[in-house]
Amino acid sequence: MNKKKLQALINLLDDSDSFILETVEKELLKENYVIIPALEEKLKSCFNEGYQGRIENIIKNLQFKQIKKLIKDWLRTGEQNFLEGVLLVDRFQYYDLNQFEINKKIENIKNSIWIELNNSLTILEKTTILNYFLFNVHGFSINHQDIHSPQNCFLNYILDTKKGNPLSISILYTIIARLIGLSTQFVDFPRNPLIAIVDSGLARKIHGNIRSSDALFYVNTSNKGAIVSKKEIEYYMDKNNYTPSQEYIKPQTDSYLIKSHLMFLMKAYQSIGFPEKEEKIKSLYNMFK
Repeated sequence: MNKKKLQALINLLDDSDSFILETVEKELLKENYVIIPALEEKLKSCFNEGYQGRIENIIKNLQFKQIKKLIKDWLRTGEQNFLEGVLLVDRFQYYDLNQFEINKKIENIKNSIWIELNNSLTILEKTTILNYFLFNVHGFSINHQDIHSPQNCFLNYILDTKKGNPLSISILYTIIARLIGLSTQFVDFPRNPLIAIVDSGLARKIHGNIRSSDALFYVNTSNKGAIVSKKEIEYYMDKNNYTPSQEYIKPQTDSYLIKSHLMFLMKAYQSIGFPEKEEKIKSLYNMFK
């Protein structure tokens, strides 16, 4: 759309005719995020509340349209960058997210752990150090007082407050663990999500060629990174009649983790009575297989 036509359509958002308004909004929503700066510029100079509301609504819908496109692209690329996928969820609430600042905060956490590591450490020892720094030194924990708040789902909020829900803390754990060289996969365990520390070579040595997964052990991020063995998990499953037990401890893909994250966020918006946001998150959730 050329600049002249765009400006004319934006000006028509001040019209009192409902048919014209509906037509103009449809035309503008056919465009993509590149027209947002023009809408934002108009927003600065208008003082009519109805006019402002229409412009803001169009901006939000264009931003959401762009987020859907970016998630579609991320899924198409085979989930190559987990952090990028997580930040796309953040952008639902914070479209103009400062990714540089988030990367800086994550890098600072990683560096504080990295200086304590060396090549002679075992995977278990590295995990123990990670747990100590993340939960004791940096003080990340579950926000039990307001666990269903949507804010607990957003990485930028978690990095600022050191509080999150079980899934979002698991996401942060996954990001940091991979940065220090630990291979992790999400486990959708009943009651509390777990993070599986995986290594195919070691798993083969320990469990042989016939094994259910490459998980060496599990980390409970809801309990300050408590390390749990496979036998402990299986005992818990048998005791509570979870069958087949292997389905509950199967390591999942990154897209599965983000899909679970979106489900939690959808329920959070539902619990505080935000049906419009709940529906939008549902449409993002439905993009995942």
